[in-house]
Amino acid sequence: MTIGAGGQSREGISPGRGRVQADHCGRAIVMMVLSGLSFALVAVMVRLAGEIPLCEKVFFRSVIMLAVTGALAVRARENLFARNPRMPLLLLRGAFGTIAMFLYFFAIERLNIADATVLNKLSPFFVTMFAVLFLREKLSRYIIPVLVVALVGAALVIKPQFDFEAIPAIAGFVSAAASGAAYTVVRHLRGKEPPYRIVFYFSLVSVVVAVPPMLLNFVRPEGLQWVYLLGIGVFATTGQFALTLAYHQAPATRISIYVYVHILFAFAFGLLLWGEIPDTLSIVGTVLIISAAVYNYRRVLAEKAAAG
Repeated sequence: MTIGAGGQSREGISPGRGRVQADHCGRAIVMMVLSGLSFALVAVMVRLAGEIPLCEKVFFRSVIMLAVTGALAVRARENLFARNPRMPLLLLRGAFGTIAMFLYFFAIERLNIADATVLNKLSPFFVTMFAVLFLREKLSRYIIPVLVVALVGAALVIKPQFDFEAIPAIAGFVSAAASGAAYTVVRHLRGKEPPYRIVFYFSLVSVVVAVPPMLLNFVRPEGLQWVYLLGIGVFATTGQFALTLAYHQAPATRISIYVYVHILFAFAFGLLLWGEIPDTLSIVGTVLIISAAVYNYRRVLAEKAAAG
């Protein structure tokens, strides 16, 4: 088994099944960059929303996506609540995704945005491990050193220590594991469920989980906080649409490495808005993680070429 080249789930929100409609690599790269920018802006909105409780941020991120995917289902004349033998898997994907979102937002609030983003980008490596363990996929020999390099990089970003200061970094790391579990379920559902239905149930589970604590401890947003909260949902939806359009324009093996532009945008926003500069260990760790991903990407391309 190989890690998907570039390492991000191709789960999208269009009613289609994710076919490459035409090979327009230039347009696809533009869409990938737009997706990275949008997801980086989600992190910025989470931070700018300030003391608004985490559950409210998750709610606004999810309810807008829920509305969009629900509208797509109506357009496709599909009943999303019809009996479905794969419903437990759809809900499981939603549960893992919700855990990942809460932990990622928690990390964003307390870490440098670049560090939180880098840790979240470990999810493809977890997909590899989970797919081998639970989906019985074969493990390519070169993947083991790739995983080791990525985990060493993660350790440098986290800088393990026996005190509470390590909790946000650990949360970011566990968010990547939860995302990896969610994407593993998506991999299992590939070809069996349309992407928009998978995203709909992810958003639905997130809303259901976020609403009770939000109602118990609701903090009324003031002024620009409304803009920031809506921005979380709008930019998350824009990022997902752009990602989906990119994979419809060109094969994943040619463009998926561009998901890592997200890290560059996160670094730029952290530096410009809050003067955040990752320390030396974080920079070295980031380089190791991206290098592992690039190496894997090149191996995937080579294997595809060899297979004809």
